[in-house]
Amino acid sequence: MEILRLLDRSEWISKYEIQEYRRWSGGFYRKVKIIFIDSSVLFAREYADESERSYSFHWQKEDETMLARRDNAPHHKHIVTFPHHQHLSNKKIVESRAISLKEVLELIGMTFGK
Repeated sequence: MEILRLLDRSEWISKYEIQEYRRWSGGFYRKVKIIFIDSSVLFAREYADESERSYSFHWQKEDETMLARRDNAPHHKHIVTFPHHQHLSNKKIVESRAISLKEVLELIGMTFGK
């Protein structure tokens, strides 16, 4: 699985825990907790099948202060990119696009200069 290779090879990831993983013909569900070298944590959840995709990527500091969250929960209908949106640390909700765990990890990696 490509995501496991990324988790194993990323020097900014301290450790990770696959909390749940299911795969079936045409889809998957995964729930992962990732701890970075600065002790911040990413809680990642993705579900996908032939007709649906849902995700939530919640990144927080060690003290549980939110850094950012991206998801496609069907609320915030005023956002142009509905249902895709991002919650910022200042509590603003802004436009976003569909995003994968791989892309989120790459964005977080850039904050570590990687």
